[in-house]
Amino acid sequence: IGAPALAANAALRGGAGLVTVAVPRTIQLAVAAICPCATSVPLACNDADELTSEAVRQMAAAAAACDVLAVGPGMAVGRRQQDLVQAALEQEKPLVLDADALNNLWRIAEWAAIRRCPTVLTPHPGEFARMTGRDVKEIQADREGAAIAAVQEWTGRPAENCPPLVCALKGAGTVVTDGKRVYVNDTGNAGMATGGSGDVLTGLAAAILGQALPAFEAACLAVRCHGLAGDMAAEKLGQVSLTAADLLDYLPAALRKLA
Repeated sequence: IGAPALAANAALRGGAGLVTVAVPRTIQLAVAAICPCATSVPLACNDADELTSEAVRQMAAAAAACDVLAVGPGMAVGRRQQDLVQAALEQEKPLVLDADALNNLWRIAEWAAIRRCPTVLTPHPGEFARMTGRDVKEIQADREGAAIAAVQEWTGRPAENCPPLVCALKGAGTVVTDGKRVYVNDTGNAGMATGGSGDVLTGLAAAILGQALPAFEAACLAVRCHGLAGDMAAEKLGQVSLTAADLLDYLPAALRKLA
């Protein structure tokens, strides 16, 4: 319940004029209660509370009215979730994939080949390791090199005819790359290594993408603003007490400072 609500609230704080949250019908009312400024879509479930094929159709219908999609927070892993991720990849609007969208992504055969949309991936090192088949320690030893190599592999060479693909490898000094350009972020603190922080980044990145920025620039700005909000929150509350919900409160100030 918390993950999609955090992402939706972050999108609203990030400047999205209208946010729609698509979640299983079993939690739709709970999500709506803690995200009152967003509309919501109850995705169809069977008697075992599992998503059905109808949920994929519902998501596609809701997406048709949106400018940007963000998929993953609170999603879980499964066949229908993979169908949702694949449907998102096959549409042409900008897309942010995070959390379990990434854990479903690497299970989709030839996902890079079927992708038709500008895409921002926001893995933490564990998710990135599963996507690439590399060891976390190896990745952490050369974060920039690992991120660049992965994006180049996923887009192919040359990538001129490929929709933009950007990876934001999260962690201390988040690395953002489109396979050519690289940005290493210098905002943020250890207090942000808390549950839900990545969901806030997902919503914020989607909101910024919706304001007509290219994928690489949008990802860089989202990462920097997200970290700055964390720094402002930590200054007032301390790193030990920092929660993801605190980031929402400081996003407006961070955006004003970066304007």
